[in-house]
This record gives sequence, C-alpha cells and structure tokens, in this order.
Amino acid sequence: MIGVPRRLTFALLALALLAADAAWAEPLGRLFLTPERRAMLERQRQLNIEEVQTIEGATVSLDGVVTRSSGRSTVWINQRPQNENALGTGVSAIVSRKTPGQVTLTPGEEAPASLKVGESINRGTREKADALGGGYVTVKPGH
Repeated sequence: MIGVPRRLTFALLALALLAADAAWAEPLGRLFLTPERRAMLERQRQLNIEEVQTIEGATVSLDGVVTRSSGRSTVWINQRPQNENALGTGVSAIVSRKTPGQVTLTPGEEAPASLKVGESINRGTREKADALGGGYVTVKPGH
C-alpha cells in the first residue's frame, strides 16, 4: 500500500518537471500586444522612428506616470504612453519632481494645466475632473 502512492507521487513529479521544462523552452516574449503590433514596434525601434500621434477630443487625461531610477519618466496621456518632454502625442509633459504623481501638460499651443494622475481637463472650458468623484470610492453593500 505504501509503494503505490509513492510511485504515483514520483510519476506526477516527473510529469510536472517535463511540463515545466516544455514551458521554459519557449520564451514569453512581450506581453499585452498583438504579434502585428509588436512587429511594427520592433521595426520602429530598429529604425529609430517615433510614432507621431495627436490628441483628439475635448478632454486630456493623465492616466499614469512611471519614473525610473534613472530619473526619466513615461506618462500616459489619454491612454497613450510617451516619454517625458517628448511630443509624441502633441502634448508636452513635465513631471513634478516634488510630487511625482503630478504633471504639467501643455497640449499644443494651449495653456499649461497641472494634473494629478486620474484627472482630466476639458480643453474648451479648462474645467478639471477626477476619476474618483472628488477622491471618494463608494461601495454599496450587496453589489
């Protein structure tokens, strides 16, 4: 009786090791993008081409900021990443060194606007809005 579970355990362990070996044989590559988009980005990287995008619509939103240990930053404007001080989206972005979650955005020739991550600004009225409804998250019981 003791020999059967032990053999089964060794067999399962051997199968798990074989499966793990097969999984590691193939590299993961880059995640979150289609193969076509990855190929296009790789071509742009090799040719040192920057994709020029323009901000369209009535609002500009600051969706995120990542600051690397080197001090360089990437900001997400209307869900599009761009390096700080680059004009890839037609918007200049200057990350506040004192408050890293705050960025001064200047869309084209418009007046600069200081936004925190999660805030957006109406380009016509200059009215700000944040995604958290004033900083509060409300959870209703039972939902």
